[in-house]
Amino acid sequence: MSERTVTFQGNPLALAGTPVGVGDDAPDVELLDNGLGAVKLSSLKGKVAVLLSVPSLDTPVCDTETRRFNTEAAALGDDVAVVAISADLPFAQARWCGGAGIENVQTLSDHKDTAFGQAYGVLLPALRLLTRAVFVVDQEGDIQYAEIVPEITNEPDYGAALDAVRKLTS
Repeated sequence: MSERTVTFQGNPLALAGTPVGVGDDAPDVELLDNGLGAVKLSSLKGKVAVLLSVPSLDTPVCDTETRRFNTEAAALGDDVAVVAISADLPFAQARWCGGAGIENVQTLSDHKDTAFGQAYGVLLPALRLLTRAVFVVDQEGDIQYAEIVPEITNEPDYGAALDAVRKLTS
């Protein structure tokens, strides 16, 4: 099996963990919310879940992406949960959300043990960060859309991710 990589400003970075894709069961991992409470991804079952894997909310592209999904989430309805997951400390996530006015995206931290990064194959071990990716999980917990953005400094394909969500909610 060849090494899986993404690039950061053109420089390759190895990905670690077990890659997941369309048709796979979404791995259930435990993450931390902004108040240090444990949250299992299985708590989202029954809703369409948009899982945003981002390197750090304090970077320009992650900021832009999360703000864009925050705006889009307002129109998607209560049957859709949008979650931004990063290895940022929960305190940093809370500070960023407050400053950015994020109300429609929940932020969860994978800082403690990188369980999400490993279970979804999006861990960048050299940086102990997550790579940029989007997963859309249906109401039963199956992955219906998966995108790992090849160049970390690029934004994801918003249209394709949102189309996947709309197909599941129409």
